[in-house]
Amino acid sequence: MADEQMRGVASFLYEMGMLKRAKRSGWWIVGVKDPETIAEHSFRTAIIGALLASLERADPTRTALLCLFHDTQETRVGDIPHIGRRYLDAAPNGVVTEDQMAEAPPAVAELVRRTVAEYEANESREAIVAHDADKLECLIQALEYREQGYANVQPWIDSSYAELKTGSARALADAALKMGSLEWQDTYLRGPGD
Repeated sequence: MADEQMRGVASFLYEMGMLKRAKRSGWWIVGVKDPETIAEHSFRTAIIGALLASLERADPTRTALLCLFHDTQETRVGDIPHIGRRYLDAAPNGVVTEDQMAEAPPAVAELVRRTVAEYEANESREAIVAHDADKLECLIQALEYREQGYANVQPWIDSSYAELKTGSARALADAALKMGSLEWQDTYLRGPGD
């Protein structure tokens, strides 16, 4: 494989590193001073996607892949909050992906293009579940921020819940709404066999 193509892949990997530093800007609107990064959001979205896919009889691996790539274009266009989308016209994600993959080897470029296109089309079972995972992650993050004292997140909770399509995502959201974010520790604190 040509050195130039490997440079194209390495360049993309460095670009993806920006997602570890770029904050999700919509949270600033509701007063969150240090919101999660895009990479943090994408990581938990992929976990949620894999789990939801297993509940919805979709392919967990493919769903997680869709989730991992769903916001990769934000390195170039930023994380535009929904209110900003009314005033800004960003390039479609497929166009951004084409530019990101311009120097990559054909196999890599095809994988990324196909993954982004499937997510954007939102027609396959896995894409529908991946979109639910994205909304469910936003809902869970909003619940965590509310516990930290950010009272203005209720619209995020409501809108995220309203956009869920699958029964499993709604059931998981209902469960999350009825518990605190640290209840996962209860199993550990009780000890084995308690």
